[in-house]
Amino acid sequence: MQTNPTHSSLVALGDSFTEGMSDLRPDGTYRGWADLLAARMAATAPGFRYANLAVRGKLIRQIVDEQVEVAAAMRADVVTLVGGLNDTLRPTCDMVRVRDLLTEAVERLAPHCGQLVLMRSPGRQGPVLERFRPRMEALFACIDELAEKHGALVVDLYRAPALGDPRLWDVDRLHLTADGHRRVTEAVWQALGYAPQDPEWHLPPEATLPPRWVARRAADARFARQHLLPWIGRRLTGRSSGDGLRPKRPDLLPYETP
Repeated sequence: MQTNPTHSSLVALGDSFTEGMSDLRPDGTYRGWADLLAARMAATAPGFRYANLAVRGKLIRQIVDEQVEVAAAMRADVVTLVGGLNDTLRPTCDMVRVRDLLTEAVERLAPHCGQLVLMRSPGRQGPVLERFRPRMEALFACIDELAEKHGALVVDLYRAPALGDPRLWDVDRLHLTADGHRRVTEAVWQALGYAPQDPEWHLPPEATLPPRWVARRAADARFARQHLLPWIGRRLTGRSSGDGLRPKRPDLLPYETP
């Protein structure tokens, strides 16, 4: 049942998923599901305000330290928090610490916003997902518990067939394509009570012929050279893709289409 909601502000917290990688605009900046959601919400509410504090590569400790207090002070109608998945991909991940930090984030945000939105993040089908699935599902169990305790919404992207389809993931195999981000927008939009614009967002694209063996091996080689090896290099040297970057929308200001 639709609730015909009216929201006047949105604040998004997190990492590269919420920053919008790899949904590129023509000018080289990232758009992503949160920007798309803000545009939709702004169309229903004159004077709508939006901030996006997410920065690629952030771990849950950094999200808590750098984003949570800022977001709480904004007292927005809707706050989205997606974090912890980068931690689960680290070889030495401490899931007890991740759980404690996520709990701290939710406890600090929930009293200071109209509606807190959490997510079960999507995962690209393949060997990487299978390797880290136990950690991811432990994270999602924590999210479910916190949502029930604090009245947060949970948007379940993890079980959406479309968002496990490799065709909706960029060549780096870590970030969604523009169509993937659009589908996430639709999922959050509907969870907030707005009338569906795409009731079948969760269904995968129509079947296509798989690429030939040679094309798959060439894609694997490009992925390793352009994305996997640099990612491993950053892990070994303690660097992050977000080092030195500021949020793209650090202030809660009236939304204007870029």
